[in-house]
Amino acid sequence: MKKHTWLKASWLMVTMLLGLIVFNTTTAHADTKEPHYVITTDTTFAPFEFQGQNGKYVGIDMDMLSAIAKKEHFTYKLVPIAFNSGAQGVLSGQFDAIIAGMTITPERQQVYDFGTPYYKTGIIAAVSPKSGITDLNQLRGKTVALKTGTGSAQYAVSIQKKYGFKVTYFNDSNTMYNAVALGNAAAAFEDDPVMKYAIKNGVKLKIITQPANGGEYGFAVKKGQNKELLAKFNAGYAAIKKDGTYDKIVAKYLGSNEAKFSGDAKENNSIIGLLKQNKNQFISGMIKTLQLTIFGIVFATIFGVLIGVLAVVPNKFAHGFSSTVIYIFRGLPLLVLAFFIYIGLPSLTGTKIPAIAAGLITLTLNEGAYIAAFVAGGLKHVDAGQMEAARSLGLPYWKAMRKVIMPQGIKLMIPSFVNQFIITLKDTSILSAIGIIELTQTGTVIISRNMQGFRVWFIVAMMYLIIITLLTFLAKWADKKFASK
Repeated sequence: MKKHTWLKASWLMVTMLLGLIVFNTTTAHADTKEPHYVITTDTTFAPFEFQGQNGKYVGIDMDMLSAIAKKEHFTYKLVPIAFNSGAQGVLSGQFDAIIAGMTITPERQQVYDFGTPYYKTGIIAAVSPKSGITDLNQLRGKTVALKTGTGSAQYAVSIQKKYGFKVTYFNDSNTMYNAVALGNAAAAFEDDPVMKYAIKNGVKLKIITQPANGGEYGFAVKKGQNKELLAKFNAGYAAIKKDGTYDKIVAKYLGSNEAKFSGDAKENNSIIGLLKQNKNQFISGMIKTLQLTIFGIVFATIFGVLIGVLAVVPNKFAHGFSSTVIYIFRGLPLLVLAFFIYIGLPSLTGTKIPAIAAGLITLTLNEGAYIAAFVAGGLKHVDAGQMEAARSLGLPYWKAMRKVIMPQGIKLMIPSFVNQFIITLKDTSILSAIGIIELTQTGTVIISRNMQGFRVWFIVAMMYLIIITLLTFLAKWADKKFASK
């Protein structure tokens, strides 16, 4: 392989990634004179934020933000993500602000500036009706479910010693509710209106406490930054409070049944009905998963082949570099790498990285390290006499590698490439943690409004299984085809 071929391949990968970054940071409002902001929210926190049937995010926070933006003449890009990730993203500079039912606390006021408080709440505990638990004293020795990074979690930890319970954490409300409903946890602590809304609309839990540790929700920006946005929020909130818009928004969600957003109850109780109601979201989630998989495996293959070839060239520095890259990126858990790229790097560099770009870089580095390992193994399995024979015929090293060694090595690697394709497809589900609405996250947001956990996850599992089965057949076909030659 010639040096300029390596450079072309590397430049192609970098160019495509930069193109994706530019594409994903360009919005429909790029040419407007109105201020434009990137605002994050939670993915599942009904009735304040959740995904409606049309795929758009609705709820008290969402409608309020839209009304304020119109009043104050600014535009925004909404980024739904797990609450804890969104809160960290604001501090790292990924997002300009967060609106996600965020309770104002003294600890948070040290790192965030909050707008005018817009909703007063309290924290309650709920248990399964089958548990027989009627008060907090009965939680001693039992496990309590909490949502990562929330005020309700902080409150629960503050009374943990008093009542002697253990805690476990979840990234979204619905998984937390199901843990309690299924008996995997004894109770869950949640904000009062959120838990009441969930129970009213199908979650099989009962509340055992009165609202405690009353707090207020606030719109937050990183301390000392985005003062203009904060001022616009405050002015807009005052305006919609004065003209009655805010009260109408609250009544719309707290005074009605979620069915108007989640769809017909009868259809929610059948697999076919759920597919009909949510087909556009399932299709969109599958397309996003396939896009991540295809682009991820292409970039990872380019990266992996380059690093894998370095492992077999007669150069100690190349060997060391290749081994180090493979060791680091194969050793790091995919989720840790994703958070480091999406939240850690912006904190260090001050440059925002779109979720899709962060996801692709994560897949490229992690999957590419595995590809590099089997590329190196495949090339090393080619008989050493092949290279000696090629060199004895006068072929330069890189030409011998490209014309003689690599064609034989690739024949051995093809099945491994297809298997890596399958692994990459499954690994895309982890990227839901940084806010990419792929197939797994699609399932999560659909469940947040209809509470049909078993049926929705069954549909998602079948979709994954169908694609993976097709790819498995492809792997077997490739293995037979190339093994016979």
